[in-house]
Amino acid sequence: MDNTAKKTCDGCAMCCMILSIPSLDKPRNVWCRHCSTRKSCDIYDSRPNECRSFHCGWLSFPELGDEWKPSHSKIVIAGELNGRRLTAYVDPARPDAWRQEPYYSTFKKWAAAAAPAGGQVIVAVDQHMHAIFPDHDADLGVVTPDQRIITGYMDTPYGLRLDAIVVGKDDPRAKALEMQGRVMDGKKSG
Repeated sequence: MDNTAKKTCDGCAMCCMILSIPSLDKPRNVWCRHCSTRKSCDIYDSRPNECRSFHCGWLSFPELGDEWKPSHSKIVIAGELNGRRLTAYVDPARPDAWRQEPYYSTFKKWAAAAAPAGGQVIVAVDQHMHAIFPDHDADLGVVTPDQRIITGYMDTPYGLRLDAIVVGKDDPRAKALEMQGRVMDGKKSG
C-alpha cells in the first residue's frame, strides 16, 4: 500500500535546519530565519525555488514508515545526481542517528541496490561524510566544497572491493566522472 498520500510535513521542519538554502544565505545545520516555530515555514507560500524543488525522501518513498519522519529520525533523505546518489543528511546534534535501526539496515539495503549501477549512498553529518556499501562503510572524513567523492572498485590484497576516495575537484578522475554524473561534491547542499 502506498502511504505517501497520508504523509505531510506537519510538525516537521528538519529540512529547514539541516539543509543549506543558498538563495537565503542559510548554511547547513542552522535553523532558517523563516522557520520561527521550528515546525513549519513562515514563508511557505513564497518560499524560494530551492525549497519548492526539494523532495523529502520520507515523503517520497512509500516504504518509509513514520519512524523515518525527519522530526523523529533526525535524518533528511535527499536524492541527488539525477537519482545516482542518495544522501542522508543527519542532524549534527544526533550524529549517531544514522547508525540506529531501522535506518542503518535500510541504508545497507539501498547500498546493495545502488552498487551494481555505480550509485552512491552517502551519510553526511555536517561536512563529515560516510560512503555506505553493502559489505562495509567508508569513513571519508570532512569533505570540503572543493573536493569530490569517487566510488568505484579498488584493488586490494583480497581482490577488487567497492570503495570510495576523496579527491580535489580538479583531479582528472573527478573531471571524467563528473561528465557521467557520478561524483559527489562537498558543497552539495541538500
